[in-house]
Amino acid sequence: MSTLLIKQRVFSWTDSYNVYDEGAEPKYLVKADLFSIGKRIRIMDRSSGEEVGMIHQRILTMFKTYEIYLYGQYQGVIKRRLSFFTPNYDIDYRNWTLRGDYFHWDFDIFEGSLRIANISKKLLSFGDTYVLQTARDEDELPALLMAIAMDAAHWSDDN
Repeated sequence: MSTLLIKQRVFSWTDSYNVYDEGAEPKYLVKADLFSIGKRIRIMDRSSGEEVGMIHQRILTMFKTYEIYLYGQYQGVIKRRLSFFTPNYDIDYRNWTLRGDYFHWDFDIFEGSLRIANISKKLLSFGDTYVLQTARDEDELPALLMAIAMDAAHWSDDN
């Protein structure tokens, strides 16, 4: 089991920030590209400096749509659907589904009936933080990419 801590308002198109492990050590660096066609976020491994993931916004789509890449390979897409009161998403990513409260960022990720991860918003001593817990270590990075893509769809500048 692994745990990652992500500062609230995870996503900013003009910023970079760290994602921390449960020992409060920086594990990933998340950086937004300032100049790209479609908004783009890169996720770097802090220890190696290697790019391990990328989120790229599809342009000219009716709803906010973000492609997810893991080690340069396309993995899937998350699209925000039209909704009036609570956020809704179409997810085509690793055969995963979401259950829970998207609006308050408290939901579980499932693969079939197996719970893969939980993403929740917790009030910690230094402010609101997203806590991402995965049951299997190998799902940590894919779940982080999903959380960042969902946050981008929810909070991007033209919402």
